[in-house]
Amino acid sequence: MPQKETHAAEDSNDLKPGSGILNKAFLSDVLEGLHHPQKTLPSKYFYDDKGSELFRSIMALPEYYLTRAEMDIFRNKTTELIATLSLDKSKDYNLVELGPGDGTKTEHLLKELLAQGYTYDYLPIDISQHALNGLVNMLAETVPALTVKPLQGDYFIKLGTIRSDQRPKVVLVLGSNIGNLSDQEAAAFIDQLSANLNPGDKILLGVDLVKPQAIVLPAYSDAQGVTAAFNLNLLDRINRELGGNFDRSQFEHLATYEESEGVARSYLVSKTEQTVTIYGQAFHFDAGESIHMEISRKYNDTVINEILSNTGIHIQSRIMDSRQFFADYVLVRS
Repeated sequence: MPQKETHAAEDSNDLKPGSGILNKAFLSDVLEGLHHPQKTLPSKYFYDDKGSELFRSIMALPEYYLTRAEMDIFRNKTTELIATLSLDKSKDYNLVELGPGDGTKTEHLLKELLAQGYTYDYLPIDISQHALNGLVNMLAETVPALTVKPLQGDYFIKLGTIRSDQRPKVVLVLGSNIGNLSDQEAAAFIDQLSANLNPGDKILLGVDLVKPQAIVLPAYSDAQGVTAAFNLNLLDRINRELGGNFDRSQFEHLATYEESEGVARSYLVSKTEQTVTIYGQAFHFDAGESIHMEISRKYNDTVINEILSNTGIHIQSRIMDSRQFFADYVLVRS
């Protein structure tokens, strides 16, 4: 499932004549994906209210180590993390976070930076104003000395508005969210991020590390079936919002992972030969045919360096959790 702790950005709704509201971008993305030889559904649409609730449940599962592993870094290795960032106390910083979620990890870093005498403004960027409001209210209580300047909207548009600010930036991209992108997409994302930074600006990039199948695979196929319900919920959303007629009982969740490749994949597999109709378009499924739902990339230095190779960004250092499951890489703009 997506390694995200906030709603994915979705395009705005448009009016469907005669029958209320239809998200045209959602419809277009679904129809396009199901027309591919390997059928796909876009994981950014997992996060309706039910999907968000299920993902919160996933993060609490014993198999789902990712959130706990990065929290270990922020809770127990904060001093080491700050040392790894190699900041200058004589400078004022903009500390920018893309998709901050509920801020529970970042809060530890924010407090310790202030305690150590660093000067900075915290600029969380999120597509959701509701999420930002909740974060601002929480930080007002837990870190009252902090200056928070929330920015609602597209990451790169908002980064562009502060690029001319001469204060150096540290951009947080946590939660291994980048792992839901192919390496080519991740390189494009980092390249676009690089274009909005100045030389010397830094990125703190949280990524899940390559590990044995016995550790990784259960995180995407838990014993309680919560991950399966999370994936199947997208079929329910398509039925509800796009007039689909998926029978979720005729699909089952399948996760795969091979350590040598370092990519976990999630699928929904048709149990029988069947035809599904969405917005008047019919899609045939053979028995055993799959819908690819998402990838979850795992990383090491070699993969990270390949992704960064043409972006103007390079590795400065990294810090890992106590079990060496997860890493936060400090990257620098050349």
